[in-house]
Amino acid sequence: MEKLIITVAVTGAEVTKEKQPNLPITPDEIADEVYECYLAGASIAHIHARNNDGTPTQSYEIYKEIKEKIEKKCNIIFQPSTGGATWHTFEERMQPLLTNPEMATLSAGTCNFGNDVFLNPMEYIEKFAIEMKKRNIKPEIEVFERGMIQNALNLVKKGILDLPLHFDFVMGVPGAIPATIDDLVYLVSKLPEGSTWSVAGIGKYELPLAVHAILMGGHVRVGFEDNIYYKKGVLAKSNAQLVERIVRIAKELGREIATPDEARKILGIKKEE
Repeated sequence: MEKLIITVAVTGAEVTKEKQPNLPITPDEIADEVYECYLAGASIAHIHARNNDGTPTQSYEIYKEIKEKIEKKCNIIFQPSTGGATWHTFEERMQPLLTNPEMATLSAGTCNFGNDVFLNPMEYIEKFAIEMKKRNIKPEIEVFERGMIQNALNLVKKGILDLPLHFDFVMGVPGAIPATIDDLVYLVSKLPEGSTWSVAGIGKYELPLAVHAILMGGHVRVGFEDNIYYKKGVLAKSNAQLVERIVRIAKELGREIATPDEARKILGIKKEE
């Protein structure tokens, strides 16, 4: 079985300091948090940028600052979000790609997102994918519903995306696919041969889905974007604490942890020198 790739989503676009006092906001705080997660065993850092007042932003300048600060500390894979917050425009969402990251998220469809709608018409999806291909950015196909797998495969048929693809199943978002083991098994069964995948369980579903992913040969995403608690009623002290738990469980189950360079090899990412 492949070594386990752990992605840490340290901030997200929705969580606030009021809900999680340890949430990193500024570029320095995010870079410091990512470094602690890297030391704990994470090999990918999924990044949402924030303004100093805590509001989410897709600003090129802020993403660039975060990227540079992280790169000074470690060689973790920097993976910005092109999803942003549900109200960000397409043009705003495109800005993180201008930092030329090794990897970025590509949300492959539209879905309800709590009381909002996460809008991703095919026009958006294709333009994001074309820009990523032009810049040699490895897309992580974000899947919130089963049909999003097919949307990605349709782009393969058009020559816009290339196999093998890496998928991230975001499960348990209110209004989208439930976070059940049956649903996870079903999603994995619909992937083309040679694909890699990870799972991000929202809230209380983070840990059980992570454990099943470890056993099934998939990969895992944890972090404050998805879950702010360590256990019921107890806030996590840090993102690194959530990473450390996955490392400990994986080792107990006989699954080794991938370093960033090993993750690059698994995902087919060639780091530019």
